[in-house]
Amino acid sequence: MRIAVVNNFFPPRVGGSSHLSHTLATRYAQAGHKVLAVTAAYRDAPTFEAFDGGHIVRLPAFQIPETPLALNFDISFATRPSLPRRLARILDAFKPDVIHQHGQFFDLTWASGLYARRRGIPTLLSVHTRLENPTALYRGALRYIDACLVRPALLAYRPNMVVMDRLMRSYITERYPGAYRELFDIPVGIDPVAAAGGDGGVGRAKLGLEPDVPLIVSVGHVIPLRDRVALVEALPHVRRHIPQVKLAVIGEVYYDVFSRRAAELGVSDSVIQVGPVPKADVPHYLAAAWVESHEQGYGLGTATLEAMAAGVPVVAAARPDNFAPLALTDRRELFLAPPGDTPALAAALTEALSNRALAGQVGLAGQEFALAHFTLDAVTNQHLDVLGELAKEASTA
Repeated sequence: MRIAVVNNFFPPRVGGSSHLSHTLATRYAQAGHKVLAVTAAYRDAPTFEAFDGGHIVRLPAFQIPETPLALNFDISFATRPSLPRRLARILDAFKPDVIHQHGQFFDLTWASGLYARRRGIPTLLSVHTRLENPTALYRGALRYIDACLVRPALLAYRPNMVVMDRLMRSYITERYPGAYRELFDIPVGIDPVAAAGGDGGVGRAKLGLEPDVPLIVSVGHVIPLRDRVALVEALPHVRRHIPQVKLAVIGEVYYDVFSRRAAELGVSDSVIQVGPVPKADVPHYLAAAWVESHEQGYGLGTATLEAMAAGVPVVAAARPDNFAPLALTDRRELFLAPPGDTPALAAALTEALSNRALAGQVGLAGQEFALAHFTLDAVTNQHLDVLGELAKEASTA
């Protein structure tokens, strides 16, 4: 197949969507397919670039200001009068059999969708981010954007969509009724090799911590849906039982409410704000952790699964059926707390940090669970099966 991968987010920009789209594009090429990645310009990244088995084209773009409404992301858009013609020239030259899009609210998604409709090319759209915000004003604005901007744009070409978990299925069916053709259940994929093999000593040296300091590592960008506020609010309870505990937040901070909340609660001295780090360093921080925990918008994402794959005990606020039909069991694959229940999260963190034997068992069981169901090999094959079927149906239509 000739597969075009379209995402405004692509390396060197960091983030889950960027990483997954690049990884899938690379693996599509390694499987023998022709691959072209189309993305928005980002900082000093080259306009044209080869990657493992494929090519990248970065279109001129502008960066919108980081605001709470934009989830405080540094989002680049390629919209300009010449975009449809420029994109059509690029894709016509490549002649894609199918287009794999990432991100439902990006201009390149909508532009490539209209191109695909005109050319009769099937599309598969992976929705990575729910447009939600804990602040009432922004929550209402994002619902309006979904209803009046995103859904009409998707209705124009009705892509097939990837559903990564139960929460995303509920979100898609509620926000975008009639704006998609078919939903395909494909979980987020992880590279277990990339997450494992870290040196805990290196991680603790980077944090300036001694080996015996109880450490909660929280991996992932800080945004409104993963704001770390509940973790900070759990710290006073945890500190009463484990006074030396530290919380290391690893990732770009786009939403700093957790930091202000830590100061209000008098626990700032327990919080280490590391900021973004090279992906190669993440295993060192995971190896240094006694537990990993972060809010994932009442769900579980890539960072959680990578921590599990590395054998790190995870404490999470999530539903047991997050990956339905797979079932998670509290204190078997991970420590579960009901979403929104900060005291329960605090109790789970305290237990995981205090009972090292149980935490070790949970870490091993979580590792087995992640490796059995979420490896990139399995997820890539599921994507290729769907893309292949879509291309076959289009060719015989």
